[in-house]
Amino acid sequence: MTWFLENLRFWTDTKQWLFGRIPQSVMVRISRDMLPDTRLWVVKIGSALLTAEGKGLARDALSSWVEPMADWVLSGKQLVLVSSGAVAEGMSRMGWRQRPAALHELQAAAAIGQMGLIRAYETCFLKRGLHTAQVLLTHDDLTNRRRYLNARSTLRTLLQLGVVPVVNENDTVANEELRFGDNDTLAALVANLVEADLLVLLTDQGGLFESDPRYKPDAPLISESLVNDPVLDTAAGGSASGLGRGGMLTKVRAARLAARSGTATIIAPGADKEVLHRIARGEKTGTLLTPVQGADAARKRWLAGHLQVSGRLTLDKGAVRVLRESGSSLLAVGVKEVSGNFLRGEVVSCIDEAGHEVARGLANYNATEADRIKGQPSGRIREILGYLDEDELIHRDNLVLV
Repeated sequence: MTWFLENLRFWTDTKQWLFGRIPQSVMVRISRDMLPDTRLWVVKIGSALLTAEGKGLARDALSSWVEPMADWVLSGKQLVLVSSGAVAEGMSRMGWRQRPAALHELQAAAAIGQMGLIRAYETCFLKRGLHTAQVLLTHDDLTNRRRYLNARSTLRTLLQLGVVPVVNENDTVANEELRFGDNDTLAALVANLVEADLLVLLTDQGGLFESDPRYKPDAPLISESLVNDPVLDTAAGGSASGLGRGGMLTKVRAARLAARSGTATIIAPGADKEVLHRIARGEKTGTLLTPVQGADAARKRWLAGHLQVSGRLTLDKGAVRVLRESGSSLLAVGVKEVSGNFLRGEVVSCIDEAGHEVARGLANYNATEADRIKGQPSGRIREILGYLDEDELIHRDNLVLV
């Protein structure tokens, strides 16, 4: 878990406000009746729901999950799907009865199974006129700033195109040190990456209960809770199916990770094939875990005081005035000097001509690129660099006045 602690702030607080969400700076706690008005969901489906007792994909079940997800997207909303099942499908194709213990065999099974998993999703979504895209991620993709920003840009573009990204861990190249460990955690990191409104973790349980219902059938369901409530830790248990690597405890941890970007989480009963429709209607189902604060406040507090800056941008008087009075993005035209050796996605300090810090934020271009486009209008960035990543040098949602 060390890499969680070392990189948590970067993963969860360096996101742009992408898709017209509920205003995170004022959203403290989401309620069920707000769910129909949310826009972007990340839905995670685990192995126990997608596989026929470990004998490959249960394609009828998979098709039944696609229907409500397609309905959500066709209503004008956006959805990222994080799906397990590749290893089980690979095992089925190879005739293996037991899950391999050796890493290279697991990687091979995942590579074989991904073909069937993605083909199954593609076939089902195409019946509703929707395209899908496979996105494979590793831990390194989300700790390396350039890869992180590239992954975010790719997912943003796919969603804008109305495509459903199907995300999984890139088991083929990941090693033991780089594995996410479970798809609940991966789904939470994806929710951070795109700043989802809601993370839905579909499970073979009815939600999170006060005690393990496998041993206490009369245990009451926790319908709603703040995600940081310590009672959740004692209520969570382990994985029962043996197919996946997660359990209820990983779902609670994933919900807390997702909450760092203001994302609420529902641990929902996967046995109910109508559960996504119920959630979309705001009905009471499963366990709703809500964040304590919005993403905007957390991100900007982090920017203001929790990281060393990697470079400095000296702004002209006009740019300083616009930042202070209008809260706008920082454009290259307002930059007079660039210092430091920062990379894209790193924190830089914005100073006035007298050397006083005005703001700090996440640079959309590295130091060399910023130096080449300083003082130039956004319309010339492509001409100067040969490409255009962003119109702004620092987007306003990744910039805080100090």
